[in-house]
Amino acid sequence: MSQSPPQIAQRILDVIPEMCFVVSTERIVLDCNRRARELLGLPDNLMGEVAFYSLLTDDSPRPLLSMLRSRSTSATAEVRFKAGGGMVFDAVLSIGRIKDQEGERLYVFARDISESKQKELDLLRFSNVVHYTVNPIQITDAEGKMVYVNPAFEKASGYTKEELIGCDPNLLSSKKYPKEFWQRIWAVISSGRVWNGEIENRRKNGDPLYTQLLISPIIDNDGKVVGYLGSHRDITEQKQLEQQLMHSQKMESIGTLAAGIAHEVGNPLASISSIVQVLLRTISDDFAKDKLGLVEAQVHRITKIIRDLVDFSRPSNYQIQPTDIVKGLTDAVEIVKMGKKAKEITFITHVRRQAPLLSLVPDQIAQVFINILLNAVDALQGKKGTITSEVERDNDRVRVTITDNGQGISPENLSKIFEPFFTTKPVGEGTGLGLWVSYGIVRSFGGDITLTSTWGQGTSFSILLPLTAKEYGNG
Repeated sequence: MSQSPPQIAQRILDVIPEMCFVVSTERIVLDCNRRARELLGLPDNLMGEVAFYSLLTDDSPRPLLSMLRSRSTSATAEVRFKAGGGMVFDAVLSIGRIKDQEGERLYVFARDISESKQKELDLLRFSNVVHYTVNPIQITDAEGKMVYVNPAFEKASGYTKEELIGCDPNLLSSKKYPKEFWQRIWAVISSGRVWNGEIENRRKNGDPLYTQLLISPIIDNDGKVVGYLGSHRDITEQKQLEQQLMHSQKMESIGTLAAGIAHEVGNPLASISSIVQVLLRTISDDFAKDKLGLVEAQVHRITKIIRDLVDFSRPSNYQIQPTDIVKGLTDAVEIVKMGKKAKEITFITHVRRQAPLLSLVPDQIAQVFINILLNAVDALQGKKGTITSEVERDNDRVRVTITDNGQGISPENLSKIFEPFFTTKPVGEGTGLGLWVSYGIVRSFGGDITLTSTWGQGTSFSILLPLTAKEYGNG
């Protein structure tokens, strides 16, 4: 038995996986396919009683009327259907207008896009989390080229996203790791596994950037690695605090050692000095007297080194008193200007903001200024140059900055500057204790000394002193 054309059309519509509707100009559903009846719980015989808009949620767009009012023969729109059991799903409508002997009707095809909408929502949530997290995030392609960085990564690295996208992450490399180190990491992540470890990179300005890095492969539905997500946790401040703690512990140990050295070496030196004095008074040979004079000079030099060690390793007995920091600095500058090496140097002193009297030991803070100024003079190596000293009140501290345009300090020596007996001067021209002792004096006042230096351009020391200094030697 053959079927009529309407029956054939209905069977074709029933096998279509999308919902299909025939809708009148009054927006009444005249017919629909099996998929629509199953999803929306519609009866087999609609009887012309189901309004199309009754199938939609209250907040869904209603596009049919605008279609009917227009001259267009087709349109698309996005709506939200109410399914059975209170479920809601999104769909894209493809609307067509047909006129025949029976009148004008709309044919509506609805494609369920709930899954893709959910994926879009999940992706939006993920992208927002990644974009606005405080942790630096970078995403690379399968070859390791950066395709995305979040604002936190830009801030931490000092680079803009325009400078980073398309580049290899080794743009930030500190060059401290051998090639084999990176090969091992690549072998782990390219096999689909996660790598986690501590990394030292370099910011755009050259400063170290320490991070705890987790690299997670991005894997597609076929199990293929298509990219990598690198999540950093900035631990630079933590590393700096650890280094400061280690330095403080080292300085404390050396201070304890200094007291023992002073005792063990001081007594024999006193005996040697006494013997030299007796010999100088009892002999008449000029050659012998000359050589004994050299011995005496070296004994005095060693004694001074020991005195510096003792000054650092135990509290001073000098009296704290209100001290004019500006006068102390200008007096120190005048003293250093008299030196032979300072003849070609221009000394400039600025007082940016007048500082109040500070509770300090005047002689010792003057010693600090002189030590740093002498180092600045040596950095200029007898050539023409400028040493600028500035005093400025900075909130609850006074900042004294001494800057030279000399040779600067090489990067490998920066971390050693305040270590005892470290010096870059030739043998016999420096004991390596000046900055060490200065550091101890300033810290005992509750202050700090910091420095910045660019190799070949100059060095700047900043001496920070609190407005109310703590009792010297009590902490």
